[in-house]
Amino acid sequence: SVVLSEAEKIYVLHGVQDDLRTDGRGCEDYRCIEVETDVVSNTTGSARVKIGHTDVLVGVKAEMGTPKLERAGEGYLEFFVDCSANATPEFEGRGGEELGAEIAFMLYKIFDNRSSIDLESLCIQEREHCWVLYVDVLLLECGGNLFDTISVAVKAALFNARIPKVRILEDDEGGKDFELSDDPYDCVRLNVVNVPCIVTLSRIGHRHVVDATLQEEACSVASLLIAVTSKGILTCMRKIGKGSLDPESIFEMIETGKRVAKSLHTSLQSALNQEESLGKKRQKIGFLR
Repeated sequence: SVVLSEAEKIYVLHGVQDDLRTDGRGCEDYRCIEVETDVVSNTTGSARVKIGHTDVLVGVKAEMGTPKLERAGEGYLEFFVDCSANATPEFEGRGGEELGAEIAFMLYKIFDNRSSIDLESLCIQEREHCWVLYVDVLLLECGGNLFDTISVAVKAALFNARIPKVRILEDDEGGKDFELSDDPYDCVRLNVVNVPCIVTLSRIGHRHVVDATLQEEACSVASLLIAVTSKGILTCMRKIGKGSLDPESIFEMIETGKRVAKSLHTSLQSALNQEESLGKKRQKIGFLR
């Protein structure tokens, strides 16, 4: 977080009221989003996303595990969020643990249903074996709008994930053995069409903005986090901040979030498809910029 003087807060507030923010954007505009997938070699899928000065790296690792008792025919996802002390001095020591747990809780809420991802496709043998997707989120730099950036990076990493196909072999005595394909093209891809993205709407004065900067977050009394699919379906909602929101404002923010999320999903999917179409020809940037 940043500390602003009263004059700076008034300047930001007046700009938002006139639909002209300090960086020239309108209230419903995102900053430039940079997405790159397949940036970590020893993962099942990975992605790095930058929105403004917020930089996030996500790695997905598929490992064999045992299905949960209540969902014997499905695989599942596990989330771990690491807030690097390099992102901001506030994360030094145990400063980032609380925020990391809060983000992980939100991700669990989003994916704790059968509609986001086809979890049955992760089952290898009912009640016995399944794929467990360990999703590791590393926050490299913090420049506002963390939740949106992380949700975009998670979706991109899941899109990039390639899970090896498994064949179950039976011997003469009825024992079962597993054979994993070592062909990189003989794999299972996840359908991420219904994976939602988080849109954070920050209340500033009598209006709300998307993709708030650190300065705008300092002027916001409350924010609404909504998870929306590419079809505009709201799957999860949460309010953060000490201020209050009246019902009329919440409904307005939800409608804005749905509208913005549809555009976000379309742009993200277009960028991912374009990057994949380049194949081996694409130039990998990674951490060199």
